Amino acid sequence: MRAKNNAALVCDCNVIHEEVVSRVKASMPSDEGLFELAELFKVFGDSTRVKILCALFQSRMCVCDIAALLGMTKSAISHQLRALKQAKLVKFKKEGKVVYYSLADDHVKTIFDQGFSHIME
Repeated sequence: MRAKNNAALVCDCNVIHEEVVSRVKASMPSDEGLFELAELFKVFGDSTRVKILCALFQSRMCVCDIAALLGMTKSAISHQLRALKQAKLVKFKKEGKVVYYSLADDHVKTIFDQGFSHIME
């Protein structure tokens, strides 16, 4: 039964549809752009980073607050925030001795919401 299902997924023709290939190739983003997009999605591949983003949807927070919320060490949270900063998903603002983290922009919530909507289908 399984072999029949897999067989249906294999194209059995040897014809290249040149017009389709040309049209799609012309509209494809650059390899560099696709690489950067893949790197962005890798950041969403860690549940701790996703939890941090969820928390920051609600309020800006310092490392101590995030660590307390998630039951983790400040060091572990700082490590994850570094990855989020490098991906330009969060920003920070220092106020005295406290550093507050927040979402970098509205796109972050949009990306998250779209992904969450997709998995809930």
